[in-house]
Amino acid sequence: MKLLIHLLDDRGRRARGDGGYSTETVVVIALLVAMAITAVGFISATVLERAQSITLE
Repeated sequence: MKLLIHLLDDRGRRARGDGGYSTETVVVIALLVAMAITAVGFISATVLERAQSITLE
């Protein structure tokens, strides 16, 4: 019985462990996402500008 209680307690402890991200990690990921969105914006603006300058005549 004591072993069963120990196993159940250990399973609960692992489920509640620090499986989450720290605040610093969340901030770094958010900054990387913002930089990626900005880069995609610059690239798409450049591509659209180039595409509009093409003449088919």
